[in-house]
Amino acid sequence: MTKILDGRELAGFIKARQEHQVRVLKSQKKKPCLVILRDSNNPVITKYVELKKRYGEDIGVEVIDAFLENATTEEFIREIQKYNHDENVHGMIVQLPLLEDKNTEEIVNEIAAEKDVDGLAKYEGRESERVFDSATATAINWLLAGHNIELESKKIAIVGRGKLVGSPLIRMWTNSGYNIEVFHRGSDFSKLKEFDVIVTATGNPHLITNEMIKAGAVVVDAGTASEGGHLVGDINEEIRERQDLTAITPKIGGVGPLTVTVLFEDVLKACENTLKV
Repeated sequence: MTKILDGRELAGFIKARQEHQVRVLKSQKKKPCLVILRDSNNPVITKYVELKKRYGEDIGVEVIDAFLENATTEEFIREIQKYNHDENVHGMIVQLPLLEDKNTEEIVNEIAAEKDVDGLAKYEGRESERVFDSATATAINWLLAGHNIELESKKIAIVGRGKLVGSPLIRMWTNSGYNIEVFHRGSDFSKLKEFDVIVTATGNPHLITNEMIKAGAVVVDAGTASEGGHLVGDINEEIRERQDLTAITPKIGGVGPLTVTVLFEDVLKACENTLKV
């Protein structure tokens, strides 16, 4: 019987604790605040921004939706610099993807390390400055640990090496000493059948097909794309119907809920860190 890696229940337990943390911070005259910068109203981005705003409202964290329509890279950077110096803002994220005329890496790297709650900025040669890991990569760790999925002795495939999930997860699991192999455009995807754990995050619907997954595998679908107005992942739906897997994420409610939970966990930590200054 295949186990469903549902992140909603885990997120619910953590959310209740976060709500209490916010009350404690407010009693200390600190009101946690997250700024979301974006330049697009596409359905996927709008959905994720609304989820974060609603979550913040639920636990008492202020969320500022900074929609910078038609902004240039330079205007994005100036806005980030403004919030970097605003002591009432504790966390800041850039809702990706940005429109193609932007230098995404330059923009994200402008966020101050202590406010980079998505953990996406690069610190070439300065890794010691990193305060937070990628929210999505951390959420995948929490999801697997919460369902007692061991990784140490497993052969792990990471499909995709994007900024949001693949690259930070590769860094995180390499540092943990796990046995990983990275698959990307041009890789032989038929070899996925050799792996015990497969994490896919490419945003290419139906990329992973049934014959690529062996019996007993653990499958984490962290890919997100819009197809016909609906959010879809990387795997074919027939894979979720199998009963011979060890575990698989559901179509809705797997990594996503925990990613939001991790993000706000980092906002609260960032706010608490200002009490220590």
